[in-house]
Amino acid sequence: MTDRADLLLKDGMVVLPDGTHRADVLVRDGRIEGIGLFDGDMAGEVVDCMGLHVLPGVIDTQVHFREPGGEHKEVLETGMMAAAMGGVTGVFEMPNTNPLTTTPEALQQKLDIAAQNPWVNYAFYFGGTADNAEDLEHWENLPGVCGVKIFMGSSTGSLLVASDEDVSAVLRNGNRVVAVHAEDEMMMIENKEKILGDSHDVRMHPVWRSEESCLSATSRLLRLARLSGRRVHVLHVTTAQEMALLAANKDIASVEVLANHLTLHAPECYERLGTHAQQNPPIREKHHQDALWQGIADGTVDILASDHAPHTLDEKSKEYPASPSGTPGVQTLVPVMLDHVNAGRLSLERFVDLTSAGPHRIHQIARKGRIAKGFDADFTVVDMKAERVITNAQQKSRAGWTPFDGMRIQGWPMMTIVNGHIVMCEDELLRPAGGAMTFRETLGYLS
Repeated sequence: MTDRADLLLKDGMVVLPDGTHRADVLVRDGRIEGIGLFDGDMAGEVVDCMGLHVLPGVIDTQVHFREPGGEHKEVLETGMMAAAMGGVTGVFEMPNTNPLTTTPEALQQKLDIAAQNPWVNYAFYFGGTADNAEDLEHWENLPGVCGVKIFMGSSTGSLLVASDEDVSAVLRNGNRVVAVHAEDEMMMIENKEKILGDSHDVRMHPVWRSEESCLSATSRLLRLARLSGRRVHVLHVTTAQEMALLAANKDIASVEVLANHLTLHAPECYERLGTHAQQNPPIREKHHQDALWQGIADGTVDILASDHAPHTLDEKSKEYPASPSGTPGVQTLVPVMLDHVNAGRLSLERFVDLTSAGPHRIHQIARKGRIAKGFDADFTVVDMKAERVITNAQQKSRAGWTPFDGMRIQGWPMMTIVNGHIVMCEDELLRPAGGAMTFRETLGYLS
């Protein structure tokens, strides 16, 4: 044929909006041209997907590419390499990295750097602060922005938005979704003095950063969101109390949970991993973890992410609480969650809803999040039967470690396809093929 398509994924089990079916997927010019049965000579490259599942590209909507030991060019590149190696086709980076994404100039700097070696697709949260609140209604629509992010609990410099007045100032200015780290800063300051005191026991982390502080912040946020009429997206929910509250407020708030919180629980994780399990909000006890799984089962949870936030082993080895919070996770998100699928904790279709359709729905990503004609050709191709052991040596993050080191799992990403190009195949990175994501809410804003 003279007019052949570029790529044909042949004989895979394809997860489509109406269910999982054996089908072929035909790709031309970075878009999905057709889904059905096609002859092999219809495309220039044919990939045999027999025995594999073809998923819509997984989008990790919470990463912090503060990869240690490099300039921002290197940290963005290695962070995206880790994403591609793990089967992730797109990432949203948070604003509390260098430079802070709180001005158009900082945003453009990150976009320029990301475009140099884009292993996966990317977008950036714009950091909302008391200082820039009045400009957010314009800046939230800049190209490459996935939404506004605020930190009600400890963060970097001016990114802390702790008071109701400051939160309201951000919510009043703009229309796009506001993602929120909901911990009550004042309660945590009091807890650190009264409860943590001089303790260096990392098992105190979920006591200091208490479940009450999370519930307080989330309750305040929902009240302020209703007053302003603004959509909010509550990040990394960790408590049973919050999950119950959010289930009753789905008209105004969407919900994210993390793979770490679904997989690790206190006190066991702190006794085994020490500060390597330390992150904010904390990993909590088993009954809280059970509530997160129930939120997935009953539909309260919209998005699943990694909260990839790497630090070196030397940094993590500092005596608690001087040790920094955060763990790597973008490369392990897919295999860890596929293991949960194989264990029967959620279906593969629900996993796809949480990592592809959910991000598309909540953030209005243009042409991504499902396998459908005309959508971008982003695919996460997985072997649900493959058994592997996760190791530190596999990790592409400059941090070079994972809290899941030594974990035996079933289910592995075999291929990462971005915009119709294979960027990872059988644990080998091939070529960058990503680009800046666009969003339906901002199409035509600057035209």
